[in-house]
Amino acid sequence: MAKKVTFKRVIKQGWLSFRRNGWLSTATILVMMLTLFVIGGLLLTSVIANTILNDLENKIDISVSFKLATPEAQILAARREIEALRQVKEVNYVSPEDALASFKEKHKDDPTVLASLEELGQENPLPATLNIKALDPSDFSQIAEFLNAKKYPGVEKVNYFENQKVIDRLSSVIRGVRRAGIAVALVLGFVAVLVAFNTVRLAIYTAREEINIMKLVGATNWYIRGPFMIEGLLHGSIAAILTSVLFLPLVWLTSSKISLFLPNADLARYFAGNFFEFFLILFTIGVILGVGSSLVAVRRYLKI
Repeated sequence: MAKKVTFKRVIKQGWLSFRRNGWLSTATILVMMLTLFVIGGLLLTSVIANTILNDLENKIDISVSFKLATPEAQILAARREIEALRQVKEVNYVSPEDALASFKEKHKDDPTVLASLEELGQENPLPATLNIKALDPSDFSQIAEFLNAKKYPGVEKVNYFENQKVIDRLSSVIRGVRRAGIAVALVLGFVAVLVAFNTVRLAIYTAREEINIMKLVGATNWYIRGPFMIEGLLHGSIAAILTSVLFLPLVWLTSSKISLFLPNADLARYFAGNFFEFFLILFTIGVILGVGSSLVAVRRYLKI
């Protein structure tokens, strides 16, 4: 019973100290919110970035173009051999006739292109191709190496490497953005800890007479230090709650605009389905920042 009463008093004293340093507490919470906002933004940006990369990787295939004079039987024999590879999901054969029909359908509203085709008469300028899908995007490089080593006769071009350069470049940009975001979050985290540290330091200085009296009457170390830890906990938890709430309208407003460019990236649905995990991450980081900075300040300035 005595421990329960002591714990309640520690919480009450922590709340009173939090209110007593109103402006400093507000500044501490705002700085922590900025830090948590950057971290939350990084989490959501990672979702969008992964969606972009997955979408690109799913659309990529290896397109093997053959010279116009290559016999169809030779192309189909190459197809059967490629299909036997364990990394290959499927191989689609596109004949020159199918390629021409698809090209005409794609450019049916472009009279200049259609007129150019009519000038060729019965000649079909489009080659036969094999479009290769892999079981996993990481398998494409092995398939491409197999094709290069095999050197099928009649092969004019393998377009995988051009596509891979685009994906590698995009991946590099995304990694750069993530690293920059992490660097900003670390700097803001340091500032948040510094502000919280000085807030608790000032609280210790303001309550120095009360602390001396508690020492004289035999208060335990926990009873003296506890309120400052509770104050740090309040800073971090309130910042996490406010930041999570702030993301609700922001995600709702931006999700529809992002979907215009990325139909597969439904940010609002993802956020709604993972809000608890998102909040838990921010809350944990906020508590670590608040309690951690309070702990350092108490050990540094509160000599018991």
